[in-house]
Amino acid sequence: MRRSSSVTSVSWIPSEAIPGPMKIPFSLGVSHYDAPPEPELGDLRALRDADRFRFANRLSAWIDVDDGGQITGQGYTGGGLIGSTTLRLGRSTATFAAVSFPDIQHEPEVGDGWVRFRQTTGGRTGAPMPRTVSRPPFVQISAPTAWTTLELTLYADDRSEGRMTGASPFPRHWVYDESGALVAKSGFTDFSGWSKEYFGDHSPWGEVDSPALVTAAETALERTLSTTIMRGGAKPRIRSLAEGGELVRQGEPGDELFLLLDGVLEVVVDGASVAELGPGAVGGERALLEGGTRTSTLRARTKVRVAVASAEQIDTAALQELAAGHRREENPTPQTMA
Repeated sequence: MRRSSSVTSVSWIPSEAIPGPMKIPFSLGVSHYDAPPEPELGDLRALRDADRFRFANRLSAWIDVDDGGQITGQGYTGGGLIGSTTLRLGRSTATFAAVSFPDIQHEPEVGDGWVRFRQTTGGRTGAPMPRTVSRPPFVQISAPTAWTTLELTLYADDRSEGRMTGASPFPRHWVYDESGALVAKSGFTDFSGWSKEYFGDHSPWGEVDSPALVTAAETALERTLSTTIMRGGAKPRIRSLAEGGELVRQGEPGDELFLLLDGVLEVVVDGASVAELGPGAVGGERALLEGGTRTSTLRARTKVRVAVASAEQIDTAALQELAAGHRREENPTPQTMA
């Protein structure tokens, strides 16, 4: 019997993810950020043709299992799908085809009742990009390399497990399971480091990968609340923290809600780390419902950016539903994917 499964990553440029002078083309409308992908994965080729992502990595694989439950064969299907870059100058547009690198499909690892597949796809953006170097002329015009590395384990009993194990620090990478549901996200984007370092041999095609910091996807409720916070009327205040900084501290008063835009926050209760939050997560609601006192410390594991909202912006029933799923000190299960 043949059994198959898949895991897919979609990589895109989130709003305001590019700092400094490099954001000027985006501000002028010459280039563009990407709208966030949907929580349910659609047709990849249609999304690519609509310029909705920079590239996608679809790792599909199969195993053959005999009547005795032994694996008798295995193989890859699927692969990478790279997009293009569209630039706009007045009423004119120009489309630059991205450069796709050869898919890297490692030899499957075979164990007792399972087979593990690992695939890397990616390439270079179509539009050239200036970057600083330490020698004359001190600027080079070339595009850095972006990629994801996915891992998929198929079991003889028809189970499967997919995850992202490596990725470039930019752009944002979202991970979808076999059913097309969003299950995980890269937790942190670093445009500056990516644009300066990830060229040539400094990529999986030069045998250098970058470990992926992956967090679980936000809930449907958090997705709805994020829209309310960002587009519901009053413009939220954006706050940035350096790695190790505290957003709030347990026991202190608080009357604000937070939407994590980028980075990873560690949730600490009574000195113990009980969870990690990634982009899209909403936190801080317990203090709004339980006397105005923070019930945990939120500490920046990476650089983070958060949108700050007031309690008046969110319906109390929604806050109560959110809080019911956030009693981490009672059920300290980390919200991350390795």
